Amino acid sequence: MTATAPLDSAHPRRWAILAVLSIAQLMVVLDATVVNIALPSAQHALHFSDGSRQWIVTAYALAFGSLLLLGGKLGDLFGRKWTFVTGLLGFAAASAVGGAAQSFEVLVGARAMQGVFGALLAPAALSLLTTTFPTGQDRARAFGIFGAIAGAGGAIGLLLGGVLTEYLSWRFAMYVNLAFAIPAAAGAIALVAHAPHPDRPRFDVPGVLTASAGLFSVVYGLSHAETTSWGNPVTVAFLAAAVALLGAFVAIQRRAEHPLLPLRVVLDRTRGGSFVAFAISAAGIFGVFLFLTYYLQQTLGYSPVRTGLAFLPMVAALMVTATLATARLAPRFGSRPLVPAGMLLAAAGMFLLTRLGADSTYAGDILPALLPLGLGMGLIFAPSMSAATAGVATSDAGVASAMVNTTQQVGGAVGTALLNTLFASAITSYVATHGGGAAAQASAAISGYSTAFGWATGIFIAGAVITALILPSGTPAPVGELELAFAH
Repeated sequence: MTATAPLDSAHPRRWAILAVLSIAQLMVVLDATVVNIALPSAQHALHFSDGSRQWIVTAYALAFGSLLLLGGKLGDLFGRKWTFVTGLLGFAAASAVGGAAQSFEVLVGARAMQGVFGALLAPAALSLLTTTFPTGQDRARAFGIFGAIAGAGGAIGLLLGGVLTEYLSWRFAMYVNLAFAIPAAAGAIALVAHAPHPDRPRFDVPGVLTASAGLFSVVYGLSHAETTSWGNPVTVAFLAAAVALLGAFVAIQRRAEHPLLPLRVVLDRTRGGSFVAFAISAAGIFGVFLFLTYYLQQTLGYSPVRTGLAFLPMVAALMVTATLATARLAPRFGSRPLVPAGMLLAAAGMFLLTRLGADSTYAGDILPALLPLGLGMGLIFAPSMSAATAGVATSDAGVASAMVNTTQQVGGAVGTALLNTLFASAITSYVATHGGGAAAQASAAISGYSTAFGWATGIFIAGAVITALILPSGTPAPVGELELAFAH
């Protein structure tokens, strides 16, 4: 029988807990882009090469992506409160070390430790949200707010990173995490009740090893493909190892008495479709944050701060639809009509970005694309986040939450590697045809951006079709009913 905690749909401190969880979620999501904006300044200060620069990003992604399932399970077994607090305080300490780093090696190590502690706190935050708001309209509102923050954090990070780097120092892109982590940890200690697993089953060591190694291989293989090629022997070896290890992980989970990831969590159509939605949307949206940032700064000459400001209308649109979708639409219609509609809106925005040129304007060309993108991502993120954890047994909330983060991480890595490769190939092809002069180089960059945005459009269209086929019609069953079903 699966152990469950009592469901208290009217937690007296639920909105204060939501504020604490939202602060932590914002820190984790914006950390990727806030550091990206600061990278050139960090590179100049610490004197590391262009080839080494990727490790500032990759070290975090490898640790975070490979340990998420383990972090989610630790929360389920030992209590989400202290897993969450440990993750926050560890993330703060790693950020302080990174901000004070005087060498490339120390900065990379700090980024890796941020990933380790991020893998503890991110699933714990979402699972605490799931158990604090188990049912009803309050759940819809809470997930709308949380989903809006998850979707908007990357764009907010661009603005914050630009402000900190331009007016203070790249080091504050690391130090700023302390302003999020320490208040959130204090709030969690004061507000969240400790609820350990009542009978703490045996740990699934083979599952942990194969899942962590398999996810590490996926993220490293994709990162290596981004900087070398898909046919590179190291890339092929790691991606092949990932397939073998994750296949072994599934086989182990089918036979394990206490699996790391109970397969019922992912085989449910609503949750499975939501995980797919996260992976596909993450693969596509990286095209906006990565290539539009380059376009604004390198082609239009925007400063980092102005670049961050340019994304704010998308953030506003995302927040509107995220809160509306979960509070009003998802309870009535379920996620099936909303998520594919969001994918199509995002595809429309991406298609408009394929038309950008060297003389495009913000008001006439960029803003009309960002608005449908924001509206679409709000329809995808918030309903999917709620559906991915709806109806899951309380004892499985951590691993279900970890799967949300894992699919986002893997989807983002796939999207970044794939779109970067297509971007570079388009530039090479254009230069080979038109020569390598300054004018041709500028036009080649536009060709690369158009190609990347075109493929991202296709990713979102495919996502609309796939999620429409996978997600079931209707609204999810009440959480209590499903928990009762899992208990038997």
